[in-house]
Formats: sequence, C-alpha cells, structure tokens
Amino acid sequence: MLVNGVDGLAARLELIGGAKESLDLQYYIFRGDTSGTLVAQAALHAADRGVRVRILVDDGESVVGDERLFALAAHPSIQIRVYNPFDYRGHNRARRALDFIFHKKRLDHRMHNKLLVADNALAVIGGRNVGDQYFQISPDSQFGDDDVLVQGPMVPKLSDVFDEFWNHPLSIPIEGLEPTHASRQALEAFKSAALASRAQQSSFDNDLAQRLANGEPLAGVLNGRTHLSTATAQVIYDSPDKGGVLGGATPPPKQIYAEIEARSAAVTAELLMITPYLVPSKKQLGLLKNVRERGVHVRTLTNSLEAAPDVTAHAGYARVRSVLADAGVELFEIRARVEGQKGTGQPKRLSRHGNYALHAKLYVFDRRSLFVGSMNFDQRSEHLNTEIGLLIDSPEMAVDAAKRFESLTQLNNAYSVRLGSDAGKIKRLLWETESDGVKMTRSLEPARSTWQRFKMTILTWLPIDNEL
Repeated sequence: MLVNGVDGLAARLELIGGAKESLDLQYYIFRGDTSGTLVAQAALHAADRGVRVRILVDDGESVVGDERLFALAAHPSIQIRVYNPFDYRGHNRARRALDFIFHKKRLDHRMHNKLLVADNALAVIGGRNVGDQYFQISPDSQFGDDDVLVQGPMVPKLSDVFDEFWNHPLSIPIEGLEPTHASRQALEAFKSAALASRAQQSSFDNDLAQRLANGEPLAGVLNGRTHLSTATAQVIYDSPDKGGVLGGATPPPKQIYAEIEARSAAVTAELLMITPYLVPSKKQLGLLKNVRERGVHVRTLTNSLEAAPDVTAHAGYARVRSVLADAGVELFEIRARVEGQKGTGQPKRLSRHGNYALHAKLYVFDRRSLFVGSMNFDQRSEHLNTEIGLLIDSPEMAVDAAKRFESLTQLNNAYSVRLGSDAGKIKRLLWETESDGVKMTRSLEPARSTWQRFKMTILTWLPIDNEL
C-alpha cells in the first residue's frame, strides 16, 4: 500500500523511469501542474529511450493547462487518447456547460479509472489522479488517498482492462480533437517550458527529492527489502460502455458495484468504509440497513462540509446522514485541519496549511479482505462513472487498513456525528471533536464559512442525488 502521497508520486516516476518496453497510463484527471509536468517529462524521457507510451485521459474535469500533456503525442513513441470528449474544446465554462446540456446522455458518463502499468510487470492502482493535491505536495490543498503497488499475475489482467478501454470507440486519438496541441511546435514548447521550470520542480519538496535519490519505494520492492503481502486478489471494473451510452442492446456485463455489494452483504462482524463521497442510492442505503439489522458494526469516514471539495455532493450526503445515524451506522467526517499525522499520508508540517480532505476509496470487510480502487459509495459511481479496483483477500493488509481508519477517526482528526435529542423528544445531529486536547460538541455543522453552509443547505433542496 502507498499511503503517503509523495510515495505515490515517487513510485510513478520510478516505474516510468525504469520502464524498458511499455507504459500504459489511464487517469480521470491529469493536471498540468508541478507533479503532472514531472510525470509527463518522465514519460517523454521513456519514449526517447524507445519505450512505447500510451496515455488515456478522461475529459470531464479538465482545466486550463491540462492540454499541455497533449503535446507529447507529437513524439513518435507516444499515443494519447481522450475518453468520451466534449465537442467544445475550450475552457469557457458557459460554452462547456451548454455542450454538456445538449449532449448530457453521453457526456454524463465518465471514466473515473486510475491505473499505471509498466512493462506488463508492475502496476499502480488506487484512488489517486495525477496532480499536486493528490500527491499531497500542495500547501493549499491536500487529498488523503491510497494506491497499491502490484506485481504478479494481477498485472497482465490490469493490462487487459487498459486495452479494453484503449480500443473502445469512446477513446478518441488526440490528433483528431486538438491537432494544434498535439503538434511538433507544441512539443518543443513543452520541452522549453519544462526545462525552464526544472529548478523549481526539483526543489519543491525535499521528501520527494530524498525518495527519488534513494530509489524508494520501488527499490525496496525490487531488491526484497520492502515487505510485500502475498495474497489472492480479483480485478473488478466497469465496462467502458457502462450504462449503454453508445446504445447497446443489453447492459454491459461487467459492473463493479455488484462485487462490492456482495462482499458488503456477506460481512458478519464489521464493515469499514472510507469514501470521500457518501451519497447512497435507495439500494445502497437498504444494503447498509440490512447489514446493521444483522448486528454488524458499520463505520464510515467521509468528508466534513468544511473539508468537502464538492459542496453539491456533500448536500446529497447531508440528506441521508440522519437516516444512516438512525440505522446505527457510525459516522465520522474528516476535518479540514487534522492534528494527528498518522494515517493522513502527509507530514505534520503540511497539515498546518491549506485544506485537508479525503480522496481514498477503501472498504474493509471483517478485517479479512479489502477493496482499494476508484469507486466511491455514491450513485455516480454506481450508475454513471466507470470504476476499477482490486478486491484483496489479505487479513494482513485489511488489518493495516483498519488501523488507518482508527487513526483518521480519532477526534483530533475527525468529527464523530451522532443523533442527540432535546428533552428526549427532538432528534438532531451533533458533531463531537477534540482540539488541542479539549473535547467539544457542536450542534451547528462545521463549515469554512456561513456562505458555504448556506449554499449546501440550498443544494439539499434539489433532486439531483442520481448525479452525485
């Protein structure tokens, strides 16, 4: 497991830097920021060595600057494809919104996968996109997340999944979409810009520089110094045409949620869930209620309003929060300022700055098996987004993940949310936490501002849960 964000970045750079034959990268988000430029540079250097590089990115959350990646397609050894692209290729929000409205049936369907495969021998899979927030190197905003570094028979299976998406009609070569951004001139401009910022990139984080100098974490894996968990595992994923977006006669056969549902329904003692977005459908809500009725201990950790990257998604969670608490689900919400370092994935000095939030999707079943991947426990992951992950049958890894859950849900890191009452009659939500050793209970939901709380309240009135 790669819990620390900087380890996730170092592992990717080392895998790309050590590749001999092939590299396949598949990401929902590939930012044009510091870390994204480092990964793109490494891929370009690999192509210069003769490595075949294929990069598949989604188009749903692209922002200004992300298009710099497309310049790499001018290299003869690099191919880039965009999954389910918007017709409008600019960044004007109004025009992009209009494109979405007129083509909603198609564009609502996104590829949420995160995967890197090197030489068909090693892979990194989990919840992290490529970007400074996801690798926890930005002082302004950090996302706690997980990856798994994989070797063995799972890797060719992950390669097969990549090929299935790469060869799908929804994956469009960038040359057909943005020939200017994929031109030789754009590639030369990328090289010049990357060279000019190299000094800044090499000094932005001492932890990364130290890891790269030592070759960690990959060197320890390859020479046997780092302990690896040997376990059976199952690759689970959604078909590229999830939901029949291209008008297929029957729904695609591979659906990831069915596997998660089966594992969750089979627990006998405990279900732990870390998910940044918790917006269960009626079916998912029924699953959690049924598990609770059998006496199973269900505990969830998601983002608080003050930490939430997406207030709209939090509004969907807020609508069912009391129902979950009333069913006996133990609710925890991560704080935007965590006081404990353990389990956060970042050094304590960084946690004093910016906004901390969860991005990990980690489910632990009876502390004997776990899921690590891209699937949130929400309706978008269930019905609209394609997802991928591993079901790992390893009590060792499951216990480690449970320990991380315990660390993150300490009251100096999270709010414990429960139903209280006035005079034993009126039930209301209470947020319990601890700051500088002092315990406190709040009846008003913690938020970054009054405006954020007001905006979330307004959004709870809208019937949009199936989009969240």
